[in-house]
Amino acid sequence: MKLVFLLLLLFLLQVFRAAHGRCFCQLTGDLDDCTCDVETVDGFNNDQLFPKLQTLLESDYFRFYKVNLNKPCPFWTVTSHCGLRDCAVKPCSDNEVPEGIRSSSHNKYSAEANEQPDECEQAKHLGAVDVSLSNETREALLKWSKHDDEAERFCVVDDEESPDSQYVDLLLNPERFTGYKGPEAWQIWNSIYEENCFKPFSIKRPLIPNSFQSSSGAKSFYSWLEGQCVEKRAFYRLISGLHSSINIHLSARYLLDDSWFQRKWGHNVSEFRLRFDSELTSGEGPKRLRNLYFLYLIELRALAKALPFFQQPSFRLYTGKPEEDQNHKELLLDILQMARSFPLHFDETSLFAGNEKEAAQLKEDIRLAFLNISRIMDCVGCFKCRLWGKLQTQGLGTALKILFSAQQIEALPKSSEQRPSFQLSRQEIVSLLNAFGRISTSIRELENFRSLLAEER
Repeated sequence: MKLVFLLLLLFLLQVFRAAHGRCFCQLTGDLDDCTCDVETVDGFNNDQLFPKLQTLLESDYFRFYKVNLNKPCPFWTVTSHCGLRDCAVKPCSDNEVPEGIRSSSHNKYSAEANEQPDECEQAKHLGAVDVSLSNETREALLKWSKHDDEAERFCVVDDEESPDSQYVDLLLNPERFTGYKGPEAWQIWNSIYEENCFKPFSIKRPLIPNSFQSSSGAKSFYSWLEGQCVEKRAFYRLISGLHSSINIHLSARYLLDDSWFQRKWGHNVSEFRLRFDSELTSGEGPKRLRNLYFLYLIELRALAKALPFFQQPSFRLYTGKPEEDQNHKELLLDILQMARSFPLHFDETSLFAGNEKEAAQLKEDIRLAFLNISRIMDCVGCFKCRLWGKLQTQGLGTALKILFSAQQIEALPKSSEQRPSFQLSRQEIVSLLNAFGRISTSIRELENFRSLLAEER
C-alpha cells in the first residue's frame, strides 16, 4: 500500500514539474525576426520599466478614457449582450472627471494656446486684409484635414463629441475575467484570424473549436506562415501576442471565490495551463507566449520613436492641475527615455523595404486589415471586454502609426507657430500608454505564474 502511495506521489510531482516546463520550456532565448531575447525583455520590463509605468497610468490624465461602447456591430447582428454583472462598465459622472480633461474649450496639448488671450487673436484677424473663408471652403478644409488624419490611422477612433461617448475610469473598470465565453466570444477571434490575417481559408490554423485537426494540419499552417513575407508574419504575431496578453490578464485576475460575503480575485493556475500548457494546447501555448514578447518589442519601439513628439515644450498632459501635470509629463519623458535606452530594439526599417510601389500597397493592405480588426471590437457582447478590446487595438494601432511616421516625427517644427505634420489626439495618447501597460503587466505576470507553477512541484 505504501509503495502504491509513493508511486502516486511521484507521478503527481512529475505532472506538476512537467506542467511548469510545458508552459515555459520554449520561453527562452532569441525571438524570431528580432535581435532580442526573452531574458533581456524580462529584466528590463520587470525591474526597470513596469513600476514607473504603473505609477503613470494611475494619474488622472491616463486613467480617464473616452469611448463609445454603444456603436453597432458593422459585420453581423449581435442578438444579445452579456448579462453577467462583471461584463458591465460603470461610466463616470461629470464631476468625477477633471475639468481640464472634459472641457473642450481648452487646448490640452499647448501651453501657449492656454495662455494666449482671445483678444490678441481677434486683433490679429481684424488687422489682416481678409482671412474669412466661405462656409463651403471651411467645410472642405475640415474634410481634407479629417481625410489626411484618417489616412494615417491604423484603427478606428471614436468621435469624442458623440453623445454616446462617455468617460470611463480604467482603474475602477479593470480588465479581468468576466465569464464571457462560448460561441459569441470565439466568433470575434475567428473573424479576426480567418478574415484579417491574410490567411487562405484552405489553411487551417491550430486549435479551431469544434474541428478535428491533426498535427500535420498545424505543421501546414506554420509552413504557410514561414513562407509569408516578414510583414505578414509580423502582423499575425502581433494579433497572436495581443490575444495571449488578454488571456494572461484573465488568468491573473480570475474570480476565485464568489460567495455572499466576499468576492476574491487572483491567479488561476489551471486556467493559465489550459491556455498555455504545450500538452493541453497541442504545442501552441509556448508559441503564443513568444508572440507576446514580439508585441512588447513593437510597442516599446513605438514609444521610443514618439519621444520627440512628447518632448515638444508646447505638449502638456493637461488636466487643469499645473503642478501635477508637469510632474506627470516629467515621469512620461523619463519612461520614454528609458524605452529609447533599451539595447535590443526591433528594427522597423526591415519592414516595407522592397519595391517602393509594392511596399506602399502592402503597408496599405496591413493598415486596412488592422482598421477592420478595430471595427470588430464593436461586435464584442461583453461591455468590459469591448472597452479593453477597443483600448488595446487602438493603442496598438497608434503604435503602428508612430512607427511608420518616423520622418514626420523627426521633422516636427521647432516653433509653435508652425502646424506639425504629425499629431496624436488625447484618445490616442491614453490608449497607447495603457495598451503598452497591459503588455508590460502580462510580461510581469508571467514571472508570477512561473513562481506559482514552481511551488506546485
